[in-house]
Amino acid sequence: MLKGFKDFIMRGNVVDLAIAVILGGAFAKVVEGFVAILMNLIGKAGGTPNFNSWNPGGIPVGPFLTSLVYFLIVAAILYFLVVTPMNRVAARRKAGVEESKAPSEEAAVLMEIRDELRIRRL
Repeated sequence: MLKGFKDFIMRGNVVDLAIAVILGGAFAKVVEGFVAILMNLIGKAGGTPNFNSWNPGGIPVGPFLTSLVYFLIVAAILYFLVVTPMNRVAARRKAGVEESKAPSEEAAVLMEIRDELRIRRL
């Protein structure tokens, strides 16, 4: 039973997931700090970006608007700093993979040797 647990824990995808969660938490703090800077800049440019006290008709929509602005800033940061660069990297990798469809010179020689060995066995 413990061997199965050890195999599960040492599986690559579990370790990768653990690393991703830890890095995600660290990156979240970076994003929160950047959002705080942007919120302060928005506050200096157009007044306070905190809408928490706004209650038109007695309905407290201010906290929702503050959260919405925060969400939009976080989404923009993630899109422009993570998604867009990763899409560029993926496109470069895909272009590089498609260009090298022919086997390398070493692989061609190894395939010839393999084929010769198969013929000699028969």
